[in-house]
Amino acid sequence: MQFPLCKLAVIDIGSNAVRCQISAVLNYEGKFRLKRVEYVRYPMRLGEDVFATGQISPLKEEKFVKFLHSLKLLMEVHEVAHHLICATSAMRGATNGAAIATRVREELGLHIQVIDGQDEAFYINRVIEHLLEDNKHYLHIDVGGGSTEFNIYHDRRKVAAQSFEIGSIRRMQQEESGGPSTGPQDELWARMEAWVRENARRYHVTRAIGTGGNINKLYTMSPAAPNKAVARRSLETILARLAGLTMEERVNVAMLNPDRADVIVPAGHIYLSAMHWANVSSMIVPDIGLKDGMLQALFEEHFDEISPASGHPAHPPVPDVRNQPAGME
Repeated sequence: MQFPLCKLAVIDIGSNAVRCQISAVLNYEGKFRLKRVEYVRYPMRLGEDVFATGQISPLKEEKFVKFLHSLKLLMEVHEVAHHLICATSAMRGATNGAAIATRVREELGLHIQVIDGQDEAFYINRVIEHLLEDNKHYLHIDVGGGSTEFNIYHDRRKVAAQSFEIGSIRRMQQEESGGPSTGPQDELWARMEAWVRENARRYHVTRAIGTGGNINKLYTMSPAAPNKAVARRSLETILARLAGLTMEERVNVAMLNPDRADVIVPAGHIYLSAMHWANVSSMIVPDIGLKDGMLQALFEEHFDEISPASGHPAHPPVPDVRNQPAGME
């Protein structure tokens, strides 16, 4: 017997990978939950092209369109009711990003929303804010392949936010090129440090929250107990060990995927630097991110259809979106 489920899907087109999550909406005794039924991640690495040449290469464009076609078929098989597709830093910065989005719309009938750093923060905020405690002050750090988003929460309220075009792939490419110490990326790094120091001091930040694939992976490698904060000292120890390994050792000894092995150290440096600037000694690493905020937004947008029974609340309830162990890829 097949049990009917309403399914929602989101596709997050990042600089390092493209992720698709399909979740079923569960409603039991008045409580909603988004249960993951399918998750696909492919290391497309759009940022590798864009941050080096300014555009997505023809070869990668073809692979990108093919992959989105496969995701469209996957959504059809699952009979997804509604979907949302967002692209971040790489497509935003690619000179041919708009043209590729148009091609995808015309050939596949899929609409890609190219969002900015504020939109990214808005989506993530939808799920982060429900994890915060009263009278606590947090620095939220989300490191992607092409940009880093910061949010500061003061007593459950977001009071400051800033996006910087610094991410794991950009840092990796800068380190590999051995660029001059006074280059644009270093100037941007200095502005990022100044922003974190000033706002952490102004709002008395005492805790850090980290989201993103790289911090999730570092968290699983740490001695922190599940759902407990990880100490900055532990992260520093793990990062120093990884930095001392070759790529071959990171893949075969540390058991990292190749697309994670080369960016995890540059990403880790961003997280640890921000913690140092904010003078915080530990970090909470919840298993949530952009795709979860997108799912929450999609759920709210179609709530009247999902829960058509009379007497439902004026404002859609917040479903539980945490549905996989931290760090799962």
